[in-house]
Amino acid sequence: MLTNLFSSFDPSTTLLFQFNWIMLMLTMLMLPNKFWFSESRNSMIKNLLKNFMEKEMKFIFFNNQFINNMKTMFIFILIMNMSGLTPYVFTPSSHLSISLALGLPIWFSLMTFSWTKFTNLMFAHLLPLNTPTPIAPFMILVESLSNLIRPVSLSVRLTANMIAGHLLMTLLGNINSISSITLIITLQIAIMLFEMTVALIQAYVFTILMTMYSSEIP
Repeated sequence: MLTNLFSSFDPSTTLLFQFNWIMLMLTMLMLPNKFWFSESRNSMIKNLLKNFMEKEMKFIFFNNQFINNMKTMFIFILIMNMSGLTPYVFTPSSHLSISLALGLPIWFSLMTFSWTKFTNLMFAHLLPLNTPTPIAPFMILVESLSNLIRPVSLSVRLTANMIAGHLLMTLLGNINSISSITLIITLQIAIMLFEMTVALIQAYVFTILMTMYSSEIP
């Protein structure tokens, strides 16, 4: 049962080549350049999402270069999440290795830049203001651990949410009772709509939290 249940997250298709991993590159085809005089629906939706994310992120951290990178990250994660809702398409974000590959390099580059350029201020951030002296070492340890687990928590959150909905849809799909087919189809449609919302929210949460982490840089 467990092998069949988790087989939807297995990226291997053949021994010679793993075609499912091509989905990581196919996401670039969803972001075409402007070949036409008028905007297509795909470009209009993409621009609406980018403008919305830009407004959200500028309330937190105003840096045009970083915001442009985060907008690209948001669209990339959103397309990966949405791709898993189509039949026979692999979801790359359901693997922790992919999620870590998205969050860890950004977090590491932010930490490297901040600790090399603003060392004293970063040490000061480890100890909250007006902290009692007896618990100061404990607070420094807690703040250090919270900084270290940030990329892991981001990646685990994205992966777990992508896996949970797919597992629920797989379990409902294994029910073959004709008498409850109407109920099953209704639940599948509801879960599909819910998964589309989760795919959008998780891309939003991943991007906004990464922007909040960057705003702590002096």
